Amino acid sequence: MTINIHHLENSRSQRIIWLLEELRLPYEIKRYERNPKTQKAPDNLKAIHPLGKSPMIEDDGEVIIETAAIAEYLVEKAGGELGAPKDAKGARLFTQYLHFAEGSMMPPLYGLLVVGRLGLLGLPARKPVGQMVTDLLIWLEGELADRDYFAGDELTAADVMMSFPLEACQSRAGLDERYPNLLAWLERIHTRPQYRLALEKGGPYAYA
Repeated sequence: MTINIHHLENSRSQRIIWLLEELRLPYEIKRYERNPKTQKAPDNLKAIHPLGKSPMIEDDGEVIIETAAIAEYLVEKAGGELGAPKDAKGARLFTQYLHFAEGSMMPPLYGLLVVGRLGLLGLPARKPVGQMVTDLLIWLEGELADRDYFAGDELTAADVMMSFPLEACQSRAGLDERYPNLLAWLERIHTRPQYRLALEKGGPYAYA
């Protein structure tokens, strides 16, 4: 059966399209535009799930939300492809980064977005929130000092999960030439044919 993905422009859902391409699973995209004033998802997403959040997928009569949960579901559906490496350390790193992307990276990035929109009112919070992002980038740079991907020497779904927050960091949160390992990783994923095809199918994406 074909998987339906509800894809919001410039959002976390772009990486699910990429993952579907990597896993060679059949899918169809329903694309949604953000409200130009509020940048929020349209209300018709709530007809699919009450929270109205993207990404969400529909498969075999079930709606699945939360990016990491969707990634785990798709990896399992594909027979474990792009799943945890067989070695114990790789498996631990896979689980760690699968959830680190949303649990540790996205909160301060969202914080930067909010304080930026507050103008002068957000100035007191801008420096400490920005330092939180910098601390994460410094640590991640060291993590990739001796391997090409986050869970080892091969691409996994953990890298797919990490793509959105690090692309956002490169766009607006200081990921620059100070972090050559992270930039090299971004170059590796961006040149993959499956990544490029996912961009074509997903539509305009501000962070690639």
